[in-house]
Amino acid sequence: MNAAVRAVTRMGLYVGAKVFLIYEGYEGLVEGGENIKQANWLSVSNIIQLGGTIIGSARCKAFTTREGRLKAAHNLVQHGITNLCVIGGDGSLTGANIFRTEWGELLEELVSEGKITDEVAKTYCHLNIVGLVGSIDNDFCGTDMTIGTDSALHRIMEVIDAITTTAQSHQRTFVLEVMGRHCGYLALVSALASGADWLFIPESPPEDGWEDSMCERLGEARSRGSRLNIIIIAEGAIDWTGKAITSNYVKDLVVKRLGFDTRVTVLGHVQRGGTPSAFDRVLSSKMGMEAVMALLEATPDTPACVVSLSGNQSVRLPLMECVQVTKDVQKAMDEKRFDEAIQLRGRSFENNWNIYKLLAHQKPEQKKSNFNIAILNVGAPAAGMNAAVRSAVRVGICQGHMTFVVNDGFEGLSKGQIREVGWHDVAGWLGRGGSMLGTKRTLPKTCMEKIVDTIRKFNIQALLVVGGFEAYEGVLQLVEARGQYDELCIIMCVIPATISNNVPGTDFSLGSDTAVNAAMESCDRIKQSASGTKRRVFIVETMGGYCGYLSTVTGIAVGADAAYVYEEPFTIHDLKANVEHLTDKMKTDIQRGLVLRNEKCHEHYTTEFLYNLYSSEGKGIFDCRINVLGHLQQGGAPTPFDRNYGTKLGVKAILWMSDKLKEVYRKGRVFANDTNSACVIGLKRKTVSFSPVTELKKVTDFEHRLPKEQWWLNLRLMLKMLAHYQISLTEYVSGKMEHVTRRTLSIEKGF
Repeated sequence: MNAAVRAVTRMGLYVGAKVFLIYEGYEGLVEGGENIKQANWLSVSNIIQLGGTIIGSARCKAFTTREGRLKAAHNLVQHGITNLCVIGGDGSLTGANIFRTEWGELLEELVSEGKITDEVAKTYCHLNIVGLVGSIDNDFCGTDMTIGTDSALHRIMEVIDAITTTAQSHQRTFVLEVMGRHCGYLALVSALASGADWLFIPESPPEDGWEDSMCERLGEARSRGSRLNIIIIAEGAIDWTGKAITSNYVKDLVVKRLGFDTRVTVLGHVQRGGTPSAFDRVLSSKMGMEAVMALLEATPDTPACVVSLSGNQSVRLPLMECVQVTKDVQKAMDEKRFDEAIQLRGRSFENNWNIYKLLAHQKPEQKKSNFNIAILNVGAPAAGMNAAVRSAVRVGICQGHMTFVVNDGFEGLSKGQIREVGWHDVAGWLGRGGSMLGTKRTLPKTCMEKIVDTIRKFNIQALLVVGGFEAYEGVLQLVEARGQYDELCIIMCVIPATISNNVPGTDFSLGSDTAVNAAMESCDRIKQSASGTKRRVFIVETMGGYCGYLSTVTGIAVGADAAYVYEEPFTIHDLKANVEHLTDKMKTDIQRGLVLRNEKCHEHYTTEFLYNLYSSEGKGIFDCRINVLGHLQQGGAPTPFDRNYGTKLGVKAILWMSDKLKEVYRKGRVFANDTNSACVIGLKRKTVSFSPVTELKKVTDFEHRLPKEQWWLNLRLMLKMLAHYQISLTEYVSGKMEHVTRRTLSIEKGF
């Protein structure tokens, strides 16, 4: 919420508006007085990394009454405020809408009571409202993610990772209760990201006799040598009759039936606290800026709107349409229409649920498909690779394919380092960082003959390559060698996995979310280290090759003063302007600066050069320090996003490959040589798409290992505006107004 408060305040000042912060939510609005304060640029400095909200929040009984709303209207009019940005859940937003519809009558009443004049009532005759949804449950229909959800998932995964180690040591069963009174989103996604054995969510009560099935499943897992069981339960979980299923009931059941050592952990308000994740900071900043634009462009006829996320774009949705669909979900659950409730939650929720059920435990063996699939990792390690391999292996087995894994990338393939794997060989891989299969940067052209030999020897008909730019380039080389080798006329698919996010054909690569979070946490600490020292500027170098994604997104998440990237050429004049900007900043109360530099952003303006330049120009005003983040960005446990994204890409890739294999299977053999038989799977805006590598070649800059067009470059404007650079607003692209209906919710949305 703080990142949103910061963005709304700064964008408001940017467009020349007066901005007021209202403390303690609607209570402050009703009480007035000291609770309504005018803000300036520095009022919201250094808050982006704080959890909670610095302006406070409170449930307010008075605002639910007309009398309370009359007081609130009076307080707003006294300050000349007619644009209100509300950050909260559906209750807060519905309240805001009621306030807006009554506004005219409330002003009339204030005039009749003699509290305001007719002129004042005419001047402020209309109230504009825009909402930002802040709710960790992600239970508001119409938006892909609400503010706070991703951070709550980070807290849950930290706890699950910690519990996993103790449970394995003691051979324990853990029952974990997560928040979500009416919405199972947190429970569902954390179960998917941790590979939990059993899951309870309010939208889909377990069938009668679930106690027997669950105990049988847990017993089976133990007998196969698993040393732990994890059961995740949403606090609002119910059975078919509507009776609550409690964590203690589940625990007692396991102890009584199976005699396992079982513990309950109720996560409670831990999930609401802590530092916000990078995704939440960028999301809130993006939504906050869009909210101000929505208020600026509002007319008396536009409906109250919510700013929402759609893929990686901001859109505006009519507030009451969203509230209505959100209420429909609850109504469907109350009336036991559970299948419909899951559909109303949106396609992505339904996808998560189906994939969880598919991967949670091994189903009885299907008939053999007589296809052989091999999976390998190529390039540098990236978080989420293991999640992708795990789900790909399991779906391959579900499809009846013989599934092989290869160690050490294309080099391992050429040396025949290949083995068949089973369902349980990939257990516990989800939360592991790095690459369990090992990975090398070797490209196929250096060992093509040997690769072809291995493919022939093991009769491989499909190749799934998880990796970065080398994975894409490698598959392109294999496709281009099809004319020489029939063995390469097989189905191939690349899952982009690199912290640099520089693979064409996708907006997001696996591992980039984890890397941004790692860089952000380091920068938070670097900033904090300067809190005792006056006037210091830090120059931080990030990885990413020529791709500036990491430094740009990290820069937004930490509130950096500048981020230098290769894609946006800069000259000595720009550097001089930045130094002057920081010199001015040091004259204010905020006496520290943070500048990010992508490792290959400029051949001559190196990190060392920037340090020397800033040091000499800032002499007597500020001093400088360098930090090179290096391989820190490649390590660490994968974030919830990367675990889920990897899991889903693995599933979708194998299902796509299975369909293709059936299409090209003729007379007992696979022969595929059309362009569509070798693709990169990726997320483009909202949908998962498969782009042929031969077509992507046209939009790739091979010298700098980059796609020629990159969507995230439009985030650079946001970085500069929020860092107080004077930029014209004409470059800003406003979000479109869209509608929320049952039909829009059912469209395939990717993730």
